[in-house]
Amino acid sequence: MSRHHEKHYANRIGWLRAAVLGANDGIVSTASLILGVAAAGSGQQEILLAAFAALTAGAMSMAAGEYVSVSSQADTERADLAREQRELEQYPESELRELAGIFRQRGLQPGLAMEVAEALTEHDALAAHAREELGLTETHSAKPVLAALASAATFSCGALLPTLLTLINSGPWQLFLVAGGSLSGLLALGALAAKAGGAPVLRGALRVGMWGALAMLATAAVGRLFGVAVG
Repeated sequence: MSRHHEKHYANRIGWLRAAVLGANDGIVSTASLILGVAAAGSGQQEILLAAFAALTAGAMSMAAGEYVSVSSQADTERADLAREQRELEQYPESELRELAGIFRQRGLQPGLAMEVAEALTEHDALAAHAREELGLTETHSAKPVLAALASAATFSCGALLPTLLTLINSGPWQLFLVAGGSLSGLLALGALAAKAGGAPVLRGALRVGMWGALAMLATAAVGRLFGVAVG
């Protein structure tokens, strides 16, 4: 018999979200800052300083923010599991009926629902309630360190694109090169993220590219206005 292999995308949710957010923010924030500083009439040295400062500060900020955010989620999950464990120890029969009720709501007959609840309770009561009642699984559990490292790494990779483009050309075409290259990177990122997540590629690319273009345009406009005002 041939084996049936199913391909699912749900197990990618945790790292994919952090990776896409980090890379997208790296490109958009760094490119926008470069464009804003350049549009204000700054020299190449000031533009590069702004680019590397954005890369360093952004990577650290993303890592810290993601770690704190996901750690809070992990704390909530642990608190819920601890509470559920206490309830299982104090009110085992009530928890068993609650689990059986969940299966009845999903369409099982009362007798079968109780039979399934008893089997799962005997195997691992806490895991059964965590999954069925709280919606917590190993796939979706919070991993703060992994999320922080992924965000910092992907932000740095994203920020390198506009930074390198700034190094390549310091002439009059610098703004167009940074904007065009960064927008191309955003479109590619959106397409890759959509493909990895099993979503429509074109829609994913356009969604990321549109918001990135708006951010760069707005920052360049602010930089231009500021430069004119200062001048």
